[in-house]
Amino acid sequence: MQSTNYRELADTVVADIRTGKLRPGDKLPPQREFASSSGIAVSTAQRVYAELGRRGVVSGEIGRGTFVRLAASTVKPSLAEPTSLRIDLDLNFPTVPEQAALLSESLADLMRREEEWRAAFLPGGARGTRSLQSATAAFLAPARWPLLPEHLLFAGSGKQAIAAVLAATVRRGEVLGVEALTYPFIKTIAQQLGIRLFPLQLDDEGIVPSALIEAHEHVGLSAIYLQPTLHNPLGITMSSVRRAQIDEILRTESILAIEDDVYAFLDANAWPLQSLAAENVVRIDSLSKRLAPGLTLGFIIAPRRLAEDIARALHSGAWVPSSFAQTVCARWMADGTAAKITDAKRIDAAARQKLARRWLGRFGLFGNKHAYHCWLPLPDRWRADTFVAAAARHNIAVTPASAFAVAPGHAPNAVRLALSAPPVGILSDALEKLASILDCGSDALAPLG
Repeated sequence: MQSTNYRELADTVVADIRTGKLRPGDKLPPQREFASSSGIAVSTAQRVYAELGRRGVVSGEIGRGTFVRLAASTVKPSLAEPTSLRIDLDLNFPTVPEQAALLSESLADLMRREEEWRAAFLPGGARGTRSLQSATAAFLAPARWPLLPEHLLFAGSGKQAIAAVLAATVRRGEVLGVEALTYPFIKTIAQQLGIRLFPLQLDDEGIVPSALIEAHEHVGLSAIYLQPTLHNPLGITMSSVRRAQIDEILRTESILAIEDDVYAFLDANAWPLQSLAAENVVRIDSLSKRLAPGLTLGFIIAPRRLAEDIARALHSGAWVPSSFAQTVCARWMADGTAAKITDAKRIDAAARQKLARRWLGRFGLFGNKHAYHCWLPLPDRWRADTFVAAAARHNIAVTPASAFAVAPGHAPNAVRLALSAPPVGILSDALEKLASILDCGSDALAPLG
């Protein structure tokens, strides 16, 4: 193997996998050793391994190395589409039994109010109607932190809100700091917008302040994206002390923060980072988790100096929500329907967390008591890829840590479990099955039956 074309070398490794010379689960040599045996530079070996990861035939794990995946998979990206497996612990679409009746009753009442209902069929705008602004400001703002309607903008969803804010605030080629494990959509939209990502070190409270300062000195961050409350996937929440430290850095270094608060509604005592740093933070939220993903609305609470740029991005990206969604969601927030469903989901999430700890607590499961997801570090005898495959053989979909890792090859040996989709009885059975898989070790991959 004397060629220095990294793609040709990657082709050779793929061929070894397809012919069985390299089998699923085999560990590749360290990059320096691969470079020496192949007669190439270490930098070329790094590109080979990165290319293999891009093709989905290998996965890297922190402190463990690079392994051949169970299949040279062309499956959908994690968290992009609902799974075909029967028990979905991959995506979080929380519902509660009473929500359909509550939403329908409110909608029926709205349809009887002709003047209000007529607004649903007019052209929509990024700033929404006065009634929507008023309902949203009252719904999203803690009592001691008033939210001014003129700071509000609206998108079709939380994802569209994120896309618009990034398009308006971070230029192509600039650097966005993100938590080392982050919401996977950030990786996708950053690539589409030509934004470079820089992973920021995490501890059990979120971004490490010294790491943020060091990153800004090293690469010059244009902005950071973070989830201070009920972080996805870890579930961690910043303390008030940590928030004050991050706020001080934002002010001192003039760094813009994009705060994703989509899961924060589950913690009734949560306060947004924006309440400390209103001029340095753009806050993003949505109704998809509170209500339903099929009819939702994205919220952007922006400093006045950025509002016009973000509004233009919403329009140019076709991310402005329909008037129908704006009218209906305004009604649900104003008449108390959204609040009732929110309260029910807080109770539901807490109950599901208890269930997860009951079955998986002895394996070091970490789950915030308010969250709809939890983090499962795997024992040494398991790798994330093989555990995901073992769960899938029992029709259970879970998400490997690699889906959330910003830096390729730097994923912990862990999986995220989304707890909201299955009925409680099915969820309990699935968690019990995952516990038995963990106990069985590699025997769980033996033929079934």
